[in-house]
Amino acid sequence: MPHVLTTGELLIDFSPVKAPGFPGAIYPNPGGAPANVAVQLARLGVSAGFIGKVGADSFGGSLRRCLEDNQVDASGLVSDPDYRTTLAFVHLDENGDRSFTFYRNPGADTQLRPEEVDPAALADCRLLHFGSLSLTTEPGKSTTLGLVKQARDLGKLISYDPNWRPVLWPSEEAGVAGMALGLPLCHLLKISEEELALLTSTESIAEGVRKLHALGVVLILVTLGPDGCVSSYHGQLRHHPTFDVTVADTTGSGDSFWGAFLSQLLQNGIDAPEKLEALDPEALSGFCRFANAAGSTCAAKPGGIPAIGDRQAILDCLEHTPQLETGFQLS
Repeated sequence: MPHVLTTGELLIDFSPVKAPGFPGAIYPNPGGAPANVAVQLARLGVSAGFIGKVGADSFGGSLRRCLEDNQVDASGLVSDPDYRTTLAFVHLDENGDRSFTFYRNPGADTQLRPEEVDPAALADCRLLHFGSLSLTTEPGKSTTLGLVKQARDLGKLISYDPNWRPVLWPSEEAGVAGMALGLPLCHLLKISEEELALLTSTESIAEGVRKLHALGVVLILVTLGPDGCVSSYHGQLRHHPTFDVTVADTTGSGDSFWGAFLSQLLQNGIDAPEKLEALDPEALSGFCRFANAAGSTCAAKPGGIPAIGDRQAILDCLEHTPQLETGFQLS
């Protein structure tokens, strides 16, 4: 059985491509943040499985094949004939940063019901990862929260990504309230600087992570784009610069970063909440460096899952690519 389970959205990202004579051309890529994390884990040798729902359509079929082709256990993926697979259209600015348009009203990923999840799936896993897009709509919201609470009661590590997509919430207030539901349930948190400010009402990273630790989160990584990331663990904040690559498309790079980080935890024996409490700070720095290299490797190529690197690609980045000096100061 998989050591890591991820749950949430599995969808098609339509990404811009350069096609002479066809301005605005797009290309379908498999994606969805929790699925991206599972693929990155699998490419780094960690057994991973996915729990979610797609439509019983050609898109859903291609997504199932994508998971299987990437050695991700898809036995927890439901194909529903009553709902269509969610589609996301990715828009890139001149820096490769993204905005999104979703066709999801509702999408199959929001319609997973509790009775469609095998309760035995949690028995052998060591870590469950989920994201906030599962919390936007019922019944997916209740199914996800129930699954997370069950895993936590079983003593599993819980990882959470409050992935802010404002177009999927009726208002910013509703989005903040919805994303906040996952915070007291997780041990590990990946959060962007924007999301941190949104959820804690402060522009200070130090103050923001302090508020999140007060909810019970043990380890927080704040992603900063070209500035790398900041780790917050047992009261110690540390900045970790990323790598100087030419960015083609940031789609999936944060998920690649997080999947790589989780792989480092698990492959170094950090596979239970009590072990996370005893993590060596210097080992944490090494894990963050590896994760930054994974995110940079992914950002250097277009698309989501197709751009996710294997171990050799990440090691090549670590060995041959200089770190990016941006002048970032932690305050």
